Amino acid sequence: MSVIAANLQTVRRRLAAAELEAGRSAGEVSLLAVSKTFPPGAVRTAFEAGQRAFGENYVQEGLDKIAALASLREQLSWHFIGPLQSNKTRAVAEHFDWVHSVDRLRIAERLSAQRPASMGPLQVCIQVNISGEASKSGVAPADVLALARAIAPLPNLHLRGLMAIPEPADDIAAQRRPFAALRALLAALREDGLAVDTLSMGMSGDLEAAVAEGATIVRVGTAIFGARPRPAESGMNPAGAP
Repeated sequence: MSVIAANLQTVRRRLAAAELEAGRSAGEVSLLAVSKTFPPGAVRTAFEAGQRAFGENYVQEGLDKIAALASLREQLSWHFIGPLQSNKTRAVAEHFDWVHSVDRLRIAERLSAQRPASMGPLQVCIQVNISGEASKSGVAPADVLALARAIAPLPNLHLRGLMAIPEPADDIAAQRRPFAALRALLAALREDGLAVDTLSMGMSGDLEAAVAEGATIVRVGTAIFGARPRPAESGMNPAGAP
């Protein structure tokens, strides 16, 4: 068994245990394998171990991997999870299945206009700067409802919910607080009549806290693929990074 396959087993066991501890149904939380900086071969190995959804932060690197794994395209779900600039929206709209990092209306409008009708709606989440960090992308919590109302009617997009990358914390109580805040924001969108169902939150170090607070997608990279190589080591060119 490969290291990646063994790591996937470990992460799946963690996820199942977290679901059980939180009183949630088995399989209720989806695992998104964050493959940024790792080569196509690592994605293929994870695929062979049963993983189907992969997350990428850099546009050109993601496009290169999608092309390299074109024979698996119908079996894979590609999620863009990094900051997205206006000049990169067409490539993302034409090649990815999900975007987790929409944080302004202009980006959503471009994705909607550039999404090929033949591909069906692009699944999108609004990224929320839940911890208020200056270094993080994302809309302020107070502005989430207005942005969601503006995005929801756009053609060729399906607003699914919210995403956040909270400030790191060591203990589970501290980890849970921002996830609980994101969960409350999703509830507010539902109360407003928006049909949203997705909380993309939790990573390698805090997935248990995220599951406890209602995550529906956890984004796990290092616990599956190992420590990230530098770009030159990965064999991928991140020059197209947004």
